[in-house]
Amino acid sequence: MSPDTATDATAQTTDQRPIAVVTGASSGIGAATARQLAEQGYHVVLGARRVDRVEALAAEIGGTGKQLDVTDEDSVAAFVEGLDRVNVLVNNAGGAKGLDPVSTANLDDWRWMWETNVLGSLRITKALLPALIASGDGLIVAITSIAALEAYDNGSGYTSAKHAQAVTHRTLRYELLGKPVRLTEICPGMVETDFSLVRFEGDKERADAVYQGLTPLTADDVAEVVGFVASRPPHVNLDQIVLMPRDQASARRNIKTG
Repeated sequence: MSPDTATDATAQTTDQRPIAVVTGASSGIGAATARQLAEQGYHVVLGARRVDRVEALAAEIGGTGKQLDVTDEDSVAAFVEGLDRVNVLVNNAGGAKGLDPVSTANLDDWRWMWETNVLGSLRITKALLPALIASGDGLIVAITSIAALEAYDNGSGYTSAKHAQAVTHRTLRYELLGKPVRLTEICPGMVETDFSLVRFEGDKERADAVYQGLTPLTADDVAEVVGFVASRPPHVNLDQIVLMPRDQASARRNIKTG
């Protein structure tokens, strides 16, 4: 264990606040969720690949920022070291790459989406399950998408990954029945974050065009829902929440598409 990790572990052990872990916390929904939970009294442990960002945000909100790549077993193991009690886990790390039809699917993009969304969530959940159970009132929040509920043209790589992530989460709901852990799936529609910028490999003009002509959700909108879920009493389980902007009716239909 490195000196920094030892310090983090000691701080989390002596801190009497409930502990929330947020993955993909360097920007967007993850960063907004970290702020929201900190405001509600949680010591937030933020994880992301861009460690400079999570460390800066952690300093701002009085949490702990650590490097985390959910696609890497060693990174996950180092991240969870010292976390013996966790009250909330928000599986937010994920994303999309490309918008290709099945006929020209980029397999490298598919592998990245499945590794990040599906296996990434699985790795961190599996690693923290003992700590969540040990808390006596654990909560696992999966940030999936309306893409976990329906398909849309040219989106099969992302929709299939989000379907798989969601089914894993829903299966765990059955497997943990009787344990002191609640599970909530949050399925957002269009949220203006770096999501489209990543999907289109940094093409800002193409990313911005996705949201032109309508008013999308913001990261704070989704974070407020996470905060509401985390504030429910232990006997209340909000299984699934779907939220979309008023200008969107489904994954395939919004005020631009008609």
